[in-house]
Amino acid sequence: MIRLWLAVAAFGGLCSVAAGAAAAHLSGDAKAADLLRTGALYGMVHAAALVAVVALASSRLSVRVAGWSLAAGIVLFSFSLYALAFGGPVWLADVTPFGGFALMLGWASLAVAALRRRN
Repeated sequence: MIRLWLAVAAFGGLCSVAAGAAAAHLSGDAKAADLLRTGALYGMVHAAALVAVVALASSRLSVRVAGWSLAAGIVLFSFSLYALAFGGPVWLADVTPFGGFALMLGWASLAVAALRRRN
């Protein structure tokens, strides 16, 4: 579980840098550049958050939910935007909101983990 989260975070960070660079060099397609910039920003921020969750990893359910949610959110949100920017299938736009929800769930679960008392 922890190694998978770290791999998703690393790949998410790598793709975020690549997407940001691609967006900086796209001059003819403003919509694609905007999708790439948005995906890169969210991907990088949440990759960093996922690394923090890895550092905090424990057997607590709220931390596990945060890790899985952030990992799923990076994949569903950022990667669907990257694919759309490069002409991927239109149905991916229907996947993006699920990724956004997963990111929010990840943050909420992390807050629960921070506020719960350990027994």
